[in-house]
Amino acid sequence: MSSISIKAYAKVNLTLDVVSRRPDGYHNVEMIMQSVDLWDLITLKEIHDGIELDSNIPGLPRDEGNIAWRAAQLIKTEFNIQKGVHISICKNIPIEAGLAGGSADCAAVLSGLNKLWNLGLDINSLQALGKRLGADVPFCLVGGTALAEGIGDILTPIAFKEEIWLIVIKPDFGVSTKEVYSRLRLEAIGKRPDNQRMIKCLESGDIHGISSNLVNVLEEVTISMHPQLYKLKEELIDYGALGTLMSGSGPSVYGIFPGKEAAKKAAQSLNDKYDQVLVTKTVPKGITLSTAGFSL
Repeated sequence: MSSISIKAYAKVNLTLDVVSRRPDGYHNVEMIMQSVDLWDLITLKEIHDGIELDSNIPGLPRDEGNIAWRAAQLIKTEFNIQKGVHISICKNIPIEAGLAGGSADCAAVLSGLNKLWNLGLDINSLQALGKRLGADVPFCLVGGTALAEGIGDILTPIAFKEEIWLIVIKPDFGVSTKEVYSRLRLEAIGKRPDNQRMIKCLESGDIHGISSNLVNVLEEVTISMHPQLYKLKEELIDYGALGTLMSGSGPSVYGIFPGKEAAKKAAQSLNDKYDQVLVTKTVPKGITLSTAGFSL
């Protein structure tokens, strides 16, 4: 095997609570994450030596500034791999969006190289490596629906088998996760999510219960920086969303819709107002590997 292709799926937050600040600069969180059918395509090809990276996004870093590049370097260093790899990233997940696109690419490289180079690592070993690179990487390696605790790396799978349709809107600006967390005042947090209630709604497939229990404590911070996000959420409701939420630290906002046709109809109107309006659905996985490749 000299090459492998991987679909790396985005995530949205169904809930996000920040519990405490840690001495290492991270925060302890309790959040429910969900994979969605919006994916980057990563292709790995073995080369003689070194790490090469290219992308369809002109400004994407092609060196250690890219977490996917660092994933390859970590694998090569940890397992004394002398061979090299060419990484091709076809981005479909918006960047700087709160959708874990970079973490998904990182997870794809870790899992792909594990198979390409026959390393035999189990999922726990891959997640341990992923944690060293980013807090969302362990989730992206498995995906689906999960309660994430600690810095986001302690995962408890949630039995959610329904298919929910969403519209994700990425505004024409990004936000700094570091800045959002630096502005968060734990003592000033108002409404916190009820994660146990959300888990019950997920396990029973109650779309209305899921939609009415969407809470992200970072919304208040990011919306104070970018008030237009509040208007965006209102618009999604006006076009038929059952509930809306900002994902991660933003700025992407999504709405849950009653079904595929309702989401597609709303997207037709929203496309006239926003450049990145994405109709998608929940999926039960974080990555898909293929040695035969994928058609775009």
